[in-house]
Amino acid sequence: MYQIKTYNAIAQAGLDEFTADYQINNPEAQPDAYMIRSVDLHDHEFPKSLKVIARCGAGFNNIPLDKALENGTVVFNTPGGNSNAVKELVVASMIMASRNIIAAVQWSANAKPGADITLRTEKQKTSFNGTELLGKRIAVIGMGHVGSLVANAAVDLGMDVIGYDPYLSVESAWQLDSQVKRAQTITDAIKDADFVTVHVPKNEETTGLIGTAELKHFKHGAVLLNYSRLGIVDNAAAVKALADGTLKKYYTDFSEAQILNNPDIVIMPHIGGSTIEAEVKCAQIAAHEIMTYLETGNIKNSVNLPDVAAPFASPDRFTLIHQNIPNMLGQISTFMADEGINIENLVNRSRGNYAYTMLDVSNLTPATAQKVIDRLSQVDAITRVRLIHHN
Repeated sequence: MYQIKTYNAIAQAGLDEFTADYQINNPEAQPDAYMIRSVDLHDHEFPKSLKVIARCGAGFNNIPLDKALENGTVVFNTPGGNSNAVKELVVASMIMASRNIIAAVQWSANAKPGADITLRTEKQKTSFNGTELLGKRIAVIGMGHVGSLVANAAVDLGMDVIGYDPYLSVESAWQLDSQVKRAQTITDAIKDADFVTVHVPKNEETTGLIGTAELKHFKHGAVLLNYSRLGIVDNAAAVKALADGTLKKYYTDFSEAQILNNPDIVIMPHIGGSTIEAEVKCAQIAAHEIMTYLETGNIKNSVNLPDVAAPFASPDRFTLIHQNIPNMLGQISTFMADEGINIENLVNRSRGNYAYTMLDVSNLTPATAQKVIDRLSQVDAITRVRLIHHN
């Protein structure tokens, strides 16, 4: 029986995906897996039993990835689970920005009642005249799960779409409408755009991706949207660009003191992926990631280990999380050979300082299996050894 511990409110439809081999939130059991959303785990003490953490969402800044690897814990996110929700909010934000909807609604809400309300409305509504999205250019920075959906939706709205992504995957490329143009540099993408929207993960390369240097190339009066992560846009630079007219509006899902109380900045309370449908989909994806990993050792959508998948070549499979250093495979193979175990198939992939190895083996007995597990577990560079039996 596998033990699952949840943090935050996880959609019941996701928990319902687990089979009878899984137990949810048994307080007396050591957890094999965490299902989480926004809980901060940086100061959390991981139990040694913890083999997997699944984050129901795309972001994973709340999880200490290196600390997890030191514990032999693989971390997953659920890319694509909330992509449609974010796409729809981006489209809504562009419409709100171009049609002055927020200002118009606020005027109506504050209008004093009276006999001439209709006449005053007709007279003053012209001050809220906006523009249409049809024919406008949008630059989509980052063409992954969300960015590709935004780009395709913009094409459907009749916009001129140009995308920039130096790491565009084949999978994402296949999903893009043929009318989406591809820029070779971020400057080429943004220089003539009426709207610029960013959809990239946050890392060292993308922090401050849109800053003073980039804003100098913006079209005067452009609208900037950030529904990725706080820090992708240099907010101080954005405030200056609004003041000098480079930017007309700035829409973001992430609050920060320096952008508060600015009439040209619209701040959402991090609701990009907050729909009932997205929460359900993310929880369902997370549940299947956990079950797949625990039952087969296969990895997809990990954020601290490479994707590794292979069909079973024999009923018994060893999986190892270990440091990415020389002679690890040699040591592992030697241990197997010393016990008369034959390796039917071996898959090894690395990511940064760590690697993941799967070995399908034959000639395995319970006694020799335990000897191998004990010997490999004593190697300092190996942080997790598991044996999976496949019927």
